Amino acid sequence: MRTKFDRVLGGFRARGWARTYYYLATLRHCTSLLVIRVVKSNNSSQPRDTMMHQGLLVSFSPRLWASLATTFRAASSAASSRPLNRPLTSNDMPRPGGIASFMRLPVQGDTKGLDACFVGVPLDTGTSNRSGTRMGPRQIRCESVLLRPYSAKGHDPYSCINVADVGDVSCNMYNLPEACEHIRQRYAQLIQDGCIPLTMGGDHTITYPILQAVKARHGPVGLVHVDAHMDVSDTMLGAKINHGTPFRRAVEEQLIDPHATVQIGLRGTSHAAEGHAWPISQGFRLVPVEECWYHSLVPLMEEVRSMMGDRPVYLSFDIDAIDPGFCPGTGTPEIGGLTPIQALEVVRGCAGLNLVGCDLVEASLFMVYRIILGNVCEDL
Repeated sequence: MRTKFDRVLGGFRARGWARTYYYLATLRHCTSLLVIRVVKSNNSSQPRDTMMHQGLLVSFSPRLWASLATTFRAASSAASSRPLNRPLTSNDMPRPGGIASFMRLPVQGDTKGLDACFVGVPLDTGTSNRSGTRMGPRQIRCESVLLRPYSAKGHDPYSCINVADVGDVSCNMYNLPEACEHIRQRYAQLIQDGCIPLTMGGDHTITYPILQAVKARHGPVGLVHVDAHMDVSDTMLGAKINHGTPFRRAVEEQLIDPHATVQIGLRGTSHAAEGHAWPISQGFRLVPVEECWYHSLVPLMEEVRSMMGDRPVYLSFDIDAIDPGFCPGTGTPEIGGLTPIQALEVVRGCAGLNLVGCDLVEASLFMVYRIILGNVCEDL
């Protein structure tokens, strides 16, 4: 259970105040002098020695300010001296050169010292239509050379977190249950020290074993699922494990909290009415694509953040959520999807959630579509 102080720290991180969050987290763990008093306040005139976040007033004892200043300086020095990996830019190496890792980041086999890691799962044995998503991780990495470390909004995530590419999961492409066990074991290793995996798929089957590993560390998680399809079938051709069943299995095994699950961009057809009724009966929040047409999704993501609260959350983004006019290279395309702008609103709207992992799946990179889709994937 998170304390109120934890939630305040989370608020700083949600607002993008990474340095402040780091300082306060350092204060919490490095000094026994810090004592805070959390009270409710409706007073609009706040004392100078307070910070307000969503109605929680954090008051610092005045006698501690000298100690705080000393610790702030120590935390600042630690933050600036911490070795952080940086992408290889086109000013350092022309884009055709360098190792084909994500953004040409350093490659390492473990997660020692990492806050997050990029990992590929090149598996499409569970697809029901077009194959090719096994090549997704490779093409996304290839196109990621177009990314630069600084965004147009002035963000530089590589200045405050340490990230590397840990390569691909080696799994049996000819035996899907065995492949899922390989994925589960590898992710259990990746997240054991608190590293957040950023996954490039692979078809949507892979989310099931990833969630198994996540539950072992975090318990049942909230789920933000962006997709044209609900992926809650019981079986497909009698098989329990495939890209149409991961979230049915996740509910059955209590990998996710169904009352903290939202599915965004749903559309298309299904084999039976039960396909739509089952997730509603479980407590899912369903957002049909018609609710997204002609609208910004910023208000929706405010609702999502309120729904999720402080709980651990997993983000699963199926590229077919985006309209095939923008992303044709996917295995099961459905017309009338989200725009890339709306997709970015969803991803950016996850800022502030207690994310413990995410994936981008179903990028089937074939023929002339590979570069179009690769560009969209690496930007997301």
